[in-house]
Amino acid sequence: MAAMNTPAPAGKPAPPGRPKDMAKRASILTAASKLFVQHGYGGVSMDQIAAEAGVSKLTVYSHYGDKDSLFAAAVQAHCERGMPTELFVPAPNVPLRVRLSEIAHAFLAMVMTPEAIAGHRVLCSPHVASSNLPKMIWDAGPKRINDAFTALLMRRIEAGELEINEPARAAGHFFTLLKGELHAQAVLGNYCGAGNTQDGNLDAHIESVVDLFLRAYAKA
Repeated sequence: MAAMNTPAPAGKPAPPGRPKDMAKRASILTAASKLFVQHGYGGVSMDQIAAEAGVSKLTVYSHYGDKDSLFAAAVQAHCERGMPTELFVPAPNVPLRVRLSEIAHAFLAMVMTPEAIAGHRVLCSPHVASSNLPKMIWDAGPKRINDAFTALLMRRIEAGELEINEPARAAGHFFTLLKGELHAQAVLGNYCGAGNTQDGNLDAHIESVVDLFLRAYAKA
């Protein structure tokens, strides 16, 4: 009896919270991205995502909190793959036109994929448009890209290559010009894929946008 009452040796204090399994986290994100593209935001449940990822629903909630946050994480991952931070690092030896062209190619390749077009349609649905999800998506993807490009423009302004009073607005102009009719057509089901443009010449479209941007803002 005495032995039974002997206290167990004290172990190390448990760390605050369990460490996340990054492989499971990646599997959940991959599964969610696939299902959102196939079925839309409203057509996918957390149960389906858990089953596709091979984890429990509790694990999905543990990693991402709720479906809105998971969708935003999928958008952020897509943007980070398409336009990684390295694309915006200072590179003063790279001519401005070349840098703008590189960013333009990466941006169109990202927004014209079937996954991105499907996500755009989801955000335009009445149920989603009236929720907090559009702002979450903006902060997770487009805002990061706009902010990074604005910082790049400001560095080029300081270097004397550009003359822009409102760099953030100019950044928005650049990406809006790039999307133009091409993206609108893709949302309607035409020309989806960055290699498909109305005239079959993506390079010509990008060159025309870069030319227009530089005519507006390049310092004489």
